[in-house]
Amino acid sequence: MTDALSTNYFDLFELPVSYDVDLARVQHRYRELQKAVHPDKYANAGAQERRISMQHTSLINQALHTLKHPVERAMYLLQLKGVDFTMDNETTMDAAFLMEQMEMRENLESIREKDDPLAELDSMSADVKSNMNVMAEVFKNAYISGELDDAREAVRKLQFLYKAKQEIDELAASIEDEMI
Repeated sequence: MTDALSTNYFDLFELPVSYDVDLARVQHRYRELQKAVHPDKYANAGAQERRISMQHTSLINQALHTLKHPVERAMYLLQLKGVDFTMDNETTMDAAFLMEQMEMRENLESIREKDDPLAELDSMSADVKSNMNVMAEVFKNAYISGELDDAREAVRKLQFLYKAKQEIDELAASIEDEMI
C-alpha cells in the first residue's frame, strides 16, 4: 500500500480509466481499502506508520469523493490527460448557454410568486438533470476521441448545471419546510 500515494484514483479503486464508473464497485472497494489502512488499525504502531495510514486514509477519501462526483470525476480525467483545470478560472464562453443559465436564475428568484412553486421547481429540476445527462455524454464522447478542449467546455457547463441543480433542490427543500 506504500505506493498507493503515487497511483491514480482509478488504479487505486481497480477501475478502468473512464467517465462511467460502477458506483457500487467504488463503494465496495472503498470499504476494502479503508479496512486495510484505517488509523485505528495502527493505533499501537510507530509514528511513521500512523502518519502513512492517515495519508492513505486521506487519499482514499479524496479518491472516493472524486470518483462519485460527476463533475469532479470529469475534471480529474482531464487532469490525467495533462489538462490544467481549476474551476476558479474556468467559465464557459457559450453565450446561448450562459443566457439560459441567467434566465433560469431569474426564474428561481421569482419562483415563490408562482401558483405552484414546487411543480415549477420539479420541472426545472428535470430539465437540468436532462441537460446534465446530455452534457455528460458530450464530455465522454469528446474525452474518448481526444478532443480535450471540447471535453473541457463540457465540464464547464456540467459545473454550471450541477450548481443549478443544487440551488433548485435547496430552494425546493426550503419551500417544503415553510409549508410544514
